[in-house]
Amino acid sequence: MFGTTDRRHFLQHAAASTAVTLPGLNFLAKVRAAAPEMKKKQKSLIILWMAGGPPTIDLWDLKPESQNGGPHKPKPTAASGVEISEHLPLVAKQFKNLSIIRSLNSREGDHDRGTRMMNTGRAPNPLLDFPSIGSVLAYYQAMDIEAMKNADLPASISVGGPRGGAGFLGMKYAPFNVQNPGTPPENIAAPAGIDEGRMARRAALFNRVEGSFSTGMPIDSKTGKPMVLDAAQAHKEVYEKALNLVVSTRKDVFSLDKEIDGKPIDPKLKEEYGNDQFGRSALLARKLVEAGTAAVQITLGGWDLHANTHQTLATQRLPVLDKAMGTLVKDLEQRGKLKDTVIVWMGDFGRTPRINQNAGRDHWSRCWSVVLGGGNIKGGVAYGATDKDGTSVSENETSVLELFGTLYKGLGIDPTPETNASVRDNLGRPYYVAGDKPNEKTGKLWIPALVS
Repeated sequence: MFGTTDRRHFLQHAAASTAVTLPGLNFLAKVRAAAPEMKKKQKSLIILWMAGGPPTIDLWDLKPESQNGGPHKPKPTAASGVEISEHLPLVAKQFKNLSIIRSLNSREGDHDRGTRMMNTGRAPNPLLDFPSIGSVLAYYQAMDIEAMKNADLPASISVGGPRGGAGFLGMKYAPFNVQNPGTPPENIAAPAGIDEGRMARRAALFNRVEGSFSTGMPIDSKTGKPMVLDAAQAHKEVYEKALNLVVSTRKDVFSLDKEIDGKPIDPKLKEEYGNDQFGRSALLARKLVEAGTAAVQITLGGWDLHANTHQTLATQRLPVLDKAMGTLVKDLEQRGKLKDTVIVWMGDFGRTPRINQNAGRDHWSRCWSVVLGGGNIKGGVAYGATDKDGTSVSENETSVLELFGTLYKGLGIDPTPETNASVRDNLGRPYYVAGDKPNEKTGKLWIPALVS
């Protein structure tokens, strides 16, 4: 891990952080003063990412009376008047803690653009690389100086591959990737025969070599640290994150054999989550937020269902989703952690109401559903509606920024520009985490009906 640092390797990191200076400086200057209060209120976020674009008309907003409805039937949930797919019985039992937004219009029907928008809240922009919500939360966590003195786990973790990066915030706030839940992340174990003292000497040598790349930056008189994160600093921080895990006393948090207090995990609980990649990811996510991680994203792929949608849902996707998601919500509540953890289920976009000639559904961003709960989010609410055929929003159209504003509010962060610090992008324009244009009807940047 601390081997030769060649020019090509350095330039790869430098290219990833070219836009970091001005925005990072402004974010630092404007957020630091409010950070302690934000940290007191802030909770953790778990993103259940459905890669490929899930057909939400078959999960959360069924249309049994329409020719677009398909063969699946709606069934009641624990929330009065709220129905979801018959193939999600465990999730249905948890709907006192979950709510649905059925009126999202994300306006991006391309996989890459939709993925980036649903992770950052913004449509992709060639002039600016926006940070994901996980990276923003990592930045907020880093502003709590006292807490960060003892932090030895990444603040943002992606299980199975990140769907959004740190953008102009820089590599320091990029998600740490865990490929296989239940096994240690790559490169966090010291090589065989290398004790901690020798690792420390290697780290010191690495720091001296890395320091030679420094380009010279103004120093903050209060912290004694560079005010601007240049490419050399960002590159250095990537390796520091890895070293912190190598020497961390809590790196066993990535194991699924023991809880964070060292007690064995009940095999029955692991079976409830599901003995598959997504089930293990969900259990790991619960452990990570208990250990203090600000944001965890886990992924269930295979939703790009242009053919045989309903058969695939019933036999493959929904049984896996139901076990993991239903058990995660129940487990968090039973452990008293749901009040401190916001959960959001979402993907690239939705899928067409009309069923195509291959018994599948195509890309559709005009009206679809997301599910959220925990933290300050109210449970048991179905917000917004689509028309009888699911082709357009009929009530309370919701933008992606409104969704993000609701998530931030659920996390205890007020996203309004007057109370929450803004970022300056690399063109000097103000950037607000959930925009600066409130809903004309509510006057809010979030959905009041969903926030307690």
